[in-house]
Amino acid sequence: MTARKLTQAIDACIVDLDGTQVDTLGDFKVALNRMLAELQLPPVRRDFIEMAIGKGSEHLIHSVLAEQLRQLALADDAGTCPATRPEARYEQAWRAYQSHYQAINGRFAELYPGVLEGLQALRDLDLPLVCVTNKPLAFARALLVEKKLEGFFGHVFGGDSFARKKPDPLPLLEACRALGTAPARTLMVGDSSNDAAAARAAGCPVALMRYGYNHGQPIEQVEADGHFDSLAELAAALAAARHNA
Repeated sequence: MTARKLTQAIDACIVDLDGTQVDTLGDFKVALNRMLAELQLPPVRRDFIEMAIGKGSEHLIHSVLAEQLRQLALADDAGTCPATRPEARYEQAWRAYQSHYQAINGRFAELYPGVLEGLQALRDLDLPLVCVTNKPLAFARALLVEKKLEGFFGHVFGGDSFARKKPDPLPLLEACRALGTAPARTLMVGDSSNDAAAARAAGCPVALMRYGYNHGQPIEQVEADGHFDSLAELAAALAAARHNA
Protein backbone atom coordinates (compact mmCIF):
# COMPACT_ATOMS: atom_id res chain seq x y z
CA MET A 1 0.00 0.00 0.00
CA THR A 2 1.25 3.50 -0.79
CA ALA A 3 -1.18 5.57 1.22
CA ARG A 4 1.31 8.11 2.49
CA LYS A 5 0.42 10.63 -0.24
CA LEU A 6 -3.30 10.62 0.65
CA THR A 7 -2.94 13.34 3.25
CA GLN A 8 -5.12 16.04 1.69
CA ALA A 9 -8.66 16.54 2.94
CA ILE A 10 -11.19 14.50 0.93
CA ASP A 11 -14.83 15.59 0.77
CA ALA A 12 -16.21 12.98 -1.68
CA CYS A 13 -15.21 10.09 -3.94
CA ILE A 14 -15.75 9.33 -7.61
CA VAL A 15 -15.64 5.56 -8.11
CA ASP A 16 -15.09 3.71 -11.39
CA LEU A 17 -17.14 0.55 -12.05
CA ASP A 18 -15.56 -2.10 -14.33
CA GLY A 19 -12.25 -3.30 -12.91
CA THR A 20 -12.69 -1.27 -9.71
CA GLN A 21 -15.92 -2.54 -8.16
CA VAL A 22 -16.90 -5.41 -10.42
CA ASP A 23 -14.86 -7.94 -12.42
CA THR A 24 -16.93 -7.85 -15.62
CA LEU A 25 -14.48 -9.65 -17.89
CA GLY A 26 -16.78 -12.70 -17.94
CA ASP A 27 -19.69 -10.58 -19.14
CA PHE A 28 -17.59 -9.01 -21.88
CA LYS A 29 -16.31 -12.39 -23.04
CA VAL A 30 -19.76 -13.95 -23.32
CA ALA A 31 -21.41 -10.94 -25.01
CA LEU A 32 -18.54 -10.36 -27.44
CA ASN A 33 -18.27 -14.00 -28.46
CA ARG A 34 -22.03 -14.24 -29.00
CA MET A 35 -21.75 -11.12 -31.14
CA LEU A 36 -18.86 -12.62 -33.11
CA ALA A 37 -20.73 -15.89 -33.62
CA GLU A 38 -23.66 -13.93 -35.02
CA LEU A 39 -21.24 -12.24 -37.45
CA GLN A 40 -19.68 -15.63 -38.29
CA LEU A 41 -16.32 -14.55 -36.90
CA PRO A 42 -13.97 -16.53 -34.63
CA PRO A 43 -14.14 -16.04 -30.85
CA VAL A 44 -11.85 -13.48 -29.20
CA ARG A 45 -9.21 -14.34 -26.62
CA ARG A 46 -9.78 -13.34 -23.00
CA ASP A 47 -6.40 -11.60 -22.75
CA PHE A 48 -7.21 -9.44 -25.79
CA ILE A 49 -10.52 -8.36 -24.21
CA GLU A 50 -8.73 -7.42 -20.99
CA MET A 51 -6.33 -5.14 -22.89
CA ALA A 52 -9.17 -3.49 -24.86
CA ILE A 53 -11.49 -2.76 -21.90
CA GLY A 54 -11.71 0.72 -20.43
CA LYS A 55 -12.27 3.18 -23.25
CA GLY A 56 -15.98 2.58 -23.84
CA SER A 57 -18.05 0.07 -25.77
CA GLU A 58 -17.39 1.69 -29.13
CA HIS A 59 -13.62 1.32 -28.75
CA LEU A 60 -14.01 -2.23 -27.46
CA ILE A 61 -16.15 -3.36 -30.40
CA HIS A 62 -13.92 -1.64 -32.96
CA SER A 63 -10.83 -3.26 -31.42
CA VAL A 64 -12.35 -6.74 -31.28
CA LEU A 65 -13.72 -6.51 -34.81
CA ALA A 66 -10.38 -5.38 -36.20
CA GLU A 67 -8.54 -8.18 -34.40
CA GLN A 68 -10.93 -10.96 -35.41
CA LEU A 69 -11.13 -9.80 -39.02
CA ARG A 70 -7.34 -9.70 -39.07
CA GLN A 71 -7.23 -13.25 -37.75
CA LEU A 72 -9.78 -14.33 -40.37
CA ALA A 73 -7.77 -12.68 -43.16
CA LEU A 74 -4.61 -14.46 -42.02
CA ALA A 75 -6.44 -17.78 -41.95
CA ASP A 76 -8.06 -17.59 -45.39
CA ASP A 77 -5.88 -15.05 -47.19
CA ALA A 78 -8.88 -12.70 -47.45
CA GLY A 79 -6.64 -9.68 -47.87
CA THR A 80 -8.10 -6.19 -47.44
CA CYS A 81 -11.34 -6.40 -49.42
CA PRO A 82 -14.00 -3.93 -48.17
CA ALA A 83 -16.16 -6.69 -46.71
CA THR A 84 -13.42 -7.52 -44.18
CA ARG A 85 -12.88 -3.95 -42.94
CA PRO A 86 -14.13 -3.31 -39.38
CA GLU A 87 -16.11 -0.25 -40.48
CA ALA A 88 -18.22 -2.38 -42.82
CA ARG A 89 -19.33 -4.62 -39.98
CA TYR A 90 -19.50 -2.14 -37.10
CA GLU A 91 -23.22 -1.27 -37.11
CA GLN A 92 -24.23 -4.93 -37.24
CA ALA A 93 -21.72 -5.74 -34.50
CA TRP A 94 -22.94 -2.87 -32.31
CA ARG A 95 -26.56 -3.98 -32.50
CA ALA A 96 -25.64 -7.60 -31.77
CA TYR A 97 -23.39 -6.64 -28.86
CA GLN A 98 -26.00 -4.38 -27.28
CA SER A 99 -28.58 -7.14 -27.45
CA HIS A 100 -26.31 -9.86 -26.07
CA TYR A 101 -24.81 -7.69 -23.32
CA GLN A 102 -28.22 -6.57 -22.11
CA ALA A 103 -29.31 -10.21 -21.90
CA ILE A 104 -26.41 -11.29 -19.65
CA ASN A 105 -25.38 -8.06 -17.86
CA GLY A 106 -23.98 -9.06 -14.46
CA ARG A 107 -24.56 -12.82 -14.81
CA PHE A 108 -20.89 -13.61 -15.44
CA ALA A 109 -19.48 -10.79 -13.29
CA GLU A 110 -18.26 -10.83 -9.69
CA LEU A 111 -17.60 -8.21 -7.03
CA TYR A 112 -13.96 -7.80 -6.12
CA PRO A 113 -13.06 -8.64 -2.50
CA GLY A 114 -13.53 -5.71 -0.15
CA VAL A 115 -15.92 -3.74 -2.36
CA LEU A 116 -19.02 -3.88 -0.16
CA GLU A 117 -16.99 -3.31 2.99
CA GLY A 118 -15.07 -0.49 1.37
CA LEU A 119 -18.10 1.35 0.02
CA GLN A 120 -19.83 1.07 3.38
CA ALA A 121 -16.71 2.35 5.17
CA LEU A 122 -16.49 5.31 2.80
CA ARG A 123 -20.13 6.11 3.50
CA ASP A 124 -19.44 5.78 7.24
CA LEU A 125 -16.80 8.49 6.80
CA ASP A 126 -19.63 10.71 5.47
CA LEU A 127 -18.07 10.79 2.02
CA PRO A 128 -20.68 11.18 -0.75
CA LEU A 129 -20.06 8.75 -3.61
CA VAL A 130 -20.69 9.05 -7.34
CA CYS A 131 -20.05 6.31 -9.90
CA VAL A 132 -18.39 7.41 -13.15
CA THR A 133 -17.79 4.75 -15.81
CA ASN A 134 -17.22 4.55 -19.55
CA LYS A 135 -19.83 1.77 -19.71
CA PRO A 136 -23.14 2.95 -21.26
CA LEU A 137 -25.34 4.39 -18.52
CA ALA A 138 -28.19 1.90 -18.92
CA PHE A 139 -25.79 -1.03 -18.56
CA ALA A 140 -24.03 0.62 -15.61
CA ARG A 141 -27.27 1.22 -13.70
CA ALA A 142 -28.47 -2.34 -14.35
CA LEU A 143 -25.15 -3.79 -13.18
CA LEU A 144 -25.18 -1.76 -9.97
CA VAL A 145 -28.71 -2.98 -9.26
CA GLU A 146 -27.77 -6.59 -10.07
CA LYS A 147 -24.85 -6.44 -7.64
CA LYS A 148 -26.81 -4.49 -5.00
CA LEU A 149 -24.48 -1.49 -5.14
CA GLU A 150 -26.85 1.20 -6.37
CA GLY A 151 -27.72 2.42 -2.87
CA PHE A 152 -24.18 3.63 -2.24
CA PHE A 153 -24.24 6.25 -5.02
CA GLY A 154 -26.02 9.56 -5.17
CA HIS A 155 -25.29 9.84 -8.88
CA VAL A 156 -24.27 7.46 -11.67
CA PHE A 157 -22.75 8.71 -14.93
CA GLY A 158 -21.96 6.50 -17.93
CA GLY A 159 -19.90 6.77 -21.06
CA ASP A 160 -22.88 8.29 -22.89
CA SER A 161 -23.78 10.79 -20.16
CA PHE A 162 -21.45 13.51 -21.48
CA ALA A 163 -19.87 14.55 -24.77
CA ARG A 164 -16.55 12.94 -23.85
CA LYS A 165 -15.40 9.92 -21.83
CA LYS A 166 -12.47 9.28 -19.53
CA PRO A 167 -9.52 9.90 -19.93
CA ASP A 168 -11.03 13.30 -20.76
CA PRO A 169 -11.60 15.21 -17.49
CA LEU A 170 -15.16 16.26 -18.41
CA PRO A 171 -16.99 13.37 -16.64
CA LEU A 172 -15.04 13.99 -13.43
CA LEU A 173 -15.65 17.74 -13.54
CA GLU A 174 -19.36 17.14 -14.07
CA ALA A 175 -19.36 14.64 -11.21
CA CYS A 176 -17.77 17.26 -8.95
CA ARG A 177 -20.41 19.73 -10.06
CA ALA A 178 -23.16 17.23 -9.16
CA LEU A 179 -21.52 16.56 -5.79
CA GLY A 180 -20.94 20.24 -5.10
CA THR A 181 -17.29 19.58 -4.25
CA ALA A 182 -13.98 21.04 -5.42
CA PRO A 183 -11.95 18.71 -7.67
CA ALA A 184 -8.90 19.09 -5.41
CA ARG A 185 -10.92 17.58 -2.54
CA THR A 186 -12.68 14.88 -4.61
CA LEU A 187 -10.87 11.54 -4.85
CA MET A 188 -11.01 9.55 -8.08
CA VAL A 189 -10.93 5.81 -7.35
CA GLY A 190 -10.11 3.63 -10.34
CA ASP A 191 -8.00 0.85 -11.79
CA SER A 192 -6.35 2.20 -14.93
CA SER A 193 -4.30 4.89 -16.59
CA ASN A 194 -7.57 6.25 -18.01
CA ASP A 195 -8.79 7.02 -14.50
CA ALA A 196 -5.46 8.55 -13.50
CA ALA A 197 -5.24 10.73 -16.63
CA ALA A 198 -8.80 11.98 -16.18
CA ALA A 199 -8.14 12.75 -12.52
CA ARG A 200 -4.93 14.66 -13.17
CA ALA A 201 -6.53 16.69 -15.94
CA ALA A 202 -9.51 17.51 -13.70
CA GLY A 203 -7.33 18.40 -10.72
CA CYS A 204 -8.53 15.47 -8.60
CA PRO A 205 -6.35 13.24 -6.41
CA VAL A 206 -6.43 9.61 -7.53
CA ALA A 207 -6.23 6.19 -5.86
CA LEU A 208 -5.75 3.09 -8.02
CA MET A 209 -6.61 -0.53 -7.30
CA ARG A 210 -3.87 -3.07 -7.98
CA TYR A 211 -6.34 -5.46 -9.63
CA GLY A 212 -8.58 -4.59 -12.59
CA TYR A 213 -7.85 -3.77 -16.21
CA ASN A 214 -4.99 -1.47 -17.14
CA HIS A 215 -4.56 -2.34 -20.83
CA GLY A 216 -2.08 -5.09 -19.97
CA GLN A 217 0.32 -2.74 -18.12
CA PRO A 218 1.32 -2.94 -14.42
CA ILE A 219 -0.80 -0.43 -12.49
CA GLU A 220 2.12 0.44 -10.20
CA GLN A 221 3.73 2.13 -13.20
CA VAL A 222 0.86 4.65 -13.26
CA GLU A 223 1.53 7.64 -11.00
CA ALA A 224 -1.15 8.06 -8.33
CA ASP A 225 -1.70 9.31 -4.80
CA GLY A 226 -1.99 5.72 -3.63
CA HIS A 227 -2.16 2.12 -4.88
CA PHE A 228 -4.37 -0.29 -2.93
CA ASP A 229 -5.35 -3.95 -2.85
CA SER A 230 -9.04 -3.28 -2.08
CA LEU A 231 -11.59 -0.55 -1.53
CA ALA A 232 -11.67 -1.60 2.12
CA GLU A 233 -7.93 -0.89 2.39
CA LEU A 234 -8.44 2.50 0.75
CA ALA A 235 -11.23 3.40 3.18
CA ALA A 236 -9.02 2.44 6.12
CA ALA A 237 -6.22 4.66 4.78
CA LEU A 238 -8.60 7.61 4.43
CA ALA A 239 -9.89 7.06 7.96
CA ALA A 240 -6.32 7.00 9.28
CA ALA A 241 -5.38 10.15 7.35
CA ARG A 242 -8.41 11.96 8.76
CA HIS A 243 -7.54 10.80 12.31
CA ASN A 244 -3.95 12.03 11.95
CA ALA A 245 -4.88 15.37 10.37
